[in-house]
Amino acid sequence: MLSFRPTTDADLARVTAMTVDEPVGTISADRYLAERDQGMYRPGWTWLAEDAGRPVGRALWWGRPDGDHPLALDCLHVDPSVPDRAEAGAALIAAGLRAFARQGAAKLPLYNLTLPEAPREGTALASAVDWRRSAALGAGLTQEVERLRLEWTPSAGLPAARGLLTYTEGTDEEFLDVFRRIAVGSLDAETRREVAALGAGAAARKEMDFYLDCPGERAWWRLARTTDGEVAGLALPSATPYHRNVGYLGVVPELRGRGYVHEILAEITRFHAEAGAERITATTDTGNAPMAAAFARAGYRTTEIRLIWSAPDSA
Repeated sequence: MLSFRPTTDADLARVTAMTVDEPVGTISADRYLAERDQGMYRPGWTWLAEDAGRPVGRALWWGRPDGDHPLALDCLHVDPSVPDRAEAGAALIAAGLRAFARQGAAKLPLYNLTLPEAPREGTALASAVDWRRSAALGAGLTQEVERLRLEWTPSAGLPAARGLLTYTEGTDEEFLDVFRRIAVGSLDAETRREVAALGAGAAARKEMDFYLDCPGERAWWRLARTTDGEVAGLALPSATPYHRNVGYLGVVPELRGRGYVHEILAEITRFHAEAGAERITATTDTGNAPMAAAFARAGYRTTEIRLIWSAPDSA
């Protein structure tokens, strides 16, 4: 009979001794210890599955250093000796999610599984994904999205722009209005979900609050305008705890299809490069083909694929 619990400081050696030998994203002991010191991993966010006191699984949830609750499950592992790894993984995830909900988390953390960009069908990678997908679904994380993780480095060269847009500062109210306009007809899966659940106005407010809370600076944000001053979209250079990041960009519905997305992405890339960035990261849904094409044209290469499972909005 398996049991599930959050760890304490006394469990540190047991947590770091557990290794994942499958071809999926894992968290090394060195990374776990370094980010634990920064408050991004914590004992209460790290859970063990035990069989008669023997650790046979772990779940590592990650959050921001100043956060009260975790944002994402970074690593799920169940020992191959466990008869049903998916069932055990689902119970482990669910135990953690119930605890976070009791502690006041307004939104349940998602599960973020990082994969190499490699063939999956009929491989060990496919098997590693399959039981984790079943675990996520079994724990109630039934919304699935596949995202590309991309990066730009100086060797790619700066993307060209045709000078079709200018960039100006703006008030929070102006940015919020453009966030709202861009949300309509977006191909981004999360944006579509939020609009369906909350409406465009509330979804825009939530999106803007997210970027205000990111490590990037509000002073970097720009409104993109046509040469006659009409607002065409947003350019929001941002950052993660690790790298400069594209952040958010978008074009208002009535001006889509004119190549402005390439102009805005080029502007964000130049902004970070001029600040000395040696790596700029970005993500986009695999279903957002125009955005993926824009990244490829700007010299961004796909480095990872992320499968993301999250709870439905009713949860």
